[in-house]
Amino acid sequence: MSANAIAEWISLALVIIGTAITFIASIGVIRLPDVYNRAHATTKTATLGILAILLGAFIYFWFVHNIVSIRLLLGIFFVFLTAPVAGHMIIRSAHRSGVPLAAISVQDDLQEDLERAKRKAAKAAGKADGETSGDASSGDASDGAAEPVTGEAAAEADGGPGAEKD
Repeated sequence: MSANAIAEWISLALVIIGTAITFIASIGVIRLPDVYNRAHATTKTATLGILAILLGAFIYFWFVHNIVSIRLLLGIFFVFLTAPVAGHMIIRSAHRSGVPLAAISVQDDLQEDLERAKRKAAKAAGKADGETSGDASSGDASDGAAEPVTGEAAAEADGGPGAEKD
């Protein structure tokens, strides 16, 4: 078997794999329950399916026709660069707009992160208010000193939100 024939078979395999991934992801877009899961499926299609198809085309033109296509390489690079970021931004904007999770979703990591950031901002604002008022008794002594450490705060102290999953 010649090198051209091997390159053709590899190209064919990559195009078929990319097409299969794209087809499966299109079924996922139809069947998945909410915008978050659908965006996840479309992002996987862009990064894996299109990557395989473009890589197959690149290998074919390179080995069979001796053409190195910079356009295909740039296409692979920019799809790899932009698809995950676009999916992330779509999901984040949907979450901030109040689009509900599906009923089968069990965990909302972004909501937990936003609540943690709000608590830190409120605590920082409370400390800043205590420092600017000039009254030493009203600021630092009551900022969290009387609060018991339970729940998420205890998990954060032990190593973050992932520590409770062990």
